[in-house]
Amino acid sequence: MQVYRGMDIGTAKATVEMQRELRHHLLDLVDPHEDLPVALFQRYGHEVLDDIAQRGAVAVICGGSGLHFRSLVDPLEFPPSDAGVRSTIDALSQADARSRLEVIDPEVARHVDLANPRRVARALEIAEITGLTPSDRAQTEKAKAVRSYEPARDVVILGVDPGEKLANRIERRFDEMLQQGLLDEVAGLLGRLGRLAGQAVGYKEMLAVAAGQKPLAEGRRDAIAATKALAKRQRTFFRRDPRIKWITWEPDPQKRLQQALRLLDGIA
Repeated sequence: MQVYRGMDIGTAKATVEMQRELRHHLLDLVDPHEDLPVALFQRYGHEVLDDIAQRGAVAVICGGSGLHFRSLVDPLEFPPSDAGVRSTIDALSQADARSRLEVIDPEVARHVDLANPRRVARALEIAEITGLTPSDRAQTEKAKAVRSYEPARDVVILGVDPGEKLANRIERRFDEMLQQGLLDEVAGLLGRLGRLAGQAVGYKEMLAVAAGQKPLAEGRRDAIAATKALAKRQRTFFRRDPRIKWITWEPDPQKRLQQALRLLDGIA
């Protein structure tokens, strides 16, 4: 979500001072009313990574969602979309959409969560546009590499285990954001958030507060709960990646840094 201009406090975007100290990339790419899907993020990211490599420098990919991270280091492919095709599919009932997908691909249950209407609709859309079923796409060499966690680039991955008191830190962090002016930031974005930016955790829950439709205490509670749920999903996602070398939680960031350096020395 740091790709969106004006969404600074709620995304913990690097400050101007931080960006002066160390060059940052892929920040403030578009206005919040515009959608920047992961496929476009991947294209921008590959351009940045290629430029960094050509300069003989080392890129550090920090934070972000698991899908966006993998889009930069793994051979993920994002099939095209078509608004007209998707509109026709969205008009189907969930049962009809699922039935249609099962007809064109009897083995689809091995590759698509059929209980997830969004994934069913997307699989149908891709099949309609490209002629490729989920089973077809699962057999490509790139798809096999993604499933095997074989990166498309040389990469060393470190992860910080959040420890047992993550919930308390999430609450403190959100309160710090409120003190920094998060509610004013959200208020300034009313009516300007597109489909994707409008789903940002923290912003989504605080929009009703900024609009005067919900008390601050309720918005705060909902935002903290959504952040905890996101953290749980992210931890589950990254724990599946066998390439990650994990740093055990230490309150002192210098101790975490020393762990990271030891892990890097061991890999080197």
